[in-house]
Amino acid sequence: MNFSEVFKQSNQLCKVSPDGKYLATCVQYRLVVRDVSTLQILQLYTCLDQISYMDWSSDSLFILCAMYKRGLVQVWSLEQPDWHCKIDEGSIGLVSSRWSPDGRHILNTTEFHLRVTVWSLCTKAVSYIKYPKACQKGIDFSRDGCYMALAERRDCKDYVSVFVCDDWHLLRHFETETQDLAGLEWSPNGCVLAVWDSCLEYKVLLYSLDGRLLSTYSAYEWSLGVKSVTWSPSSQFLAIGSFDEKVRILNHISWKKITQFDHPASINNTKAVVYKEVEKRTAVGTDDLSLHNITMGTTLFNTQSKYEICPAPVQIPVVKPDPDRANPKIGVSTLAFSSDSRYLATKNDNMASVVWVWDMQKLSLVAVLEQTSAVRCFQWDPRRPRLALCTGNTKLYLWSPGGCVSVQVPTEGGLQVQSLNWHCSGDSLILLGKEQLCLCYMDIDQEDK
Repeated sequence: MNFSEVFKQSNQLCKVSPDGKYLATCVQYRLVVRDVSTLQILQLYTCLDQISYMDWSSDSLFILCAMYKRGLVQVWSLEQPDWHCKIDEGSIGLVSSRWSPDGRHILNTTEFHLRVTVWSLCTKAVSYIKYPKACQKGIDFSRDGCYMALAERRDCKDYVSVFVCDDWHLLRHFETETQDLAGLEWSPNGCVLAVWDSCLEYKVLLYSLDGRLLSTYSAYEWSLGVKSVTWSPSSQFLAIGSFDEKVRILNHISWKKITQFDHPASINNTKAVVYKEVEKRTAVGTDDLSLHNITMGTTLFNTQSKYEICPAPVQIPVVKPDPDRANPKIGVSTLAFSSDSRYLATKNDNMASVVWVWDMQKLSLVAVLEQTSAVRCFQWDPRRPRLALCTGNTKLYLWSPGGCVSVQVPTEGGLQVQSLNWHCSGDSLILLGKEQLCLCYMDIDQEDK
């Protein structure tokens, strides 16, 4: 495993192009594009203000930079650096901007969610979509890029509109059986649209492309309900994380619950491997205590850590949430399937330092990773069953069916890893600190052996 030098970035704005060739990072109002393999700067663009959001077009030819405070969007071309586009929403403001799947249209959501404006880069045509709902996930595109589902709110009722992305004509418009729609998401095969209610009512609805209600699922009533929803890449499973600290798995044939995964404070399962991170400080020799070493911020005083396997039963640290505060830190907020749909990783918010890994073939717990600090982010390798996670310290953690490893990030000044992203090849990871980033290269040859 090798690490690159450290580069500057702002607001965690750093993305690899969809084709995997380029790395775009934002530093205040500048956009820097590098070659992923050499990390040499290819293009440097200057925006009109500090960048709030940045994204690549699907064909890796254009980059969108949004400046929400100014209501501005600037688009840059990689092939023609002199070409640029500026979209000014004016006094109506801007709260969100994103590419359409074809990479030639931009969808801007105005302040107070008054409308969504669709701008064409090719024809300069403008289309307006009224009544978009302000919610957790109100817009989603099907994986093939053909359809867009949009949550709407009008006359105190929730609706979903399905648009064809080619010419933005309305394909279907139907009312949903929700009190306060919180989000929607297409299945990866594009056949089913999952819609879920706000946390005040446990309800998940499944609609076909033509707006027919296929099934309704509700686990319980009169208590805080759905907190997270995600599809497996195979579209066979829909995982629902709830405030009751459980994950329920629905199947794609009958849309009934096939199992539920609990997150108990005491693990008695002898088949699950519990990895506990243990820290140890290295002894410091007097030769290392030079002023140069200390001022350069070397990894001299960093604590080393390793994983130990704990025999059952194991007690998991639990934080009791304050019932008087809004958005209590309880329930399953994060769900992620591995690329082959074999494993599901979950995080229960009142056990913030623990990641649970479930085997979807055996429908059982396979591993528990107990960290010394709260887990900030975890993400699966896009090519193989390998999970990377970070906890806001100078380490990177990796889990695979073969075991668990803790790796010190050897950077000057100590990069505190706040979040991470895999390269689409699975050969490298982008590690993001508060104002810095570095790349971590996996030793693929060694793994294959």
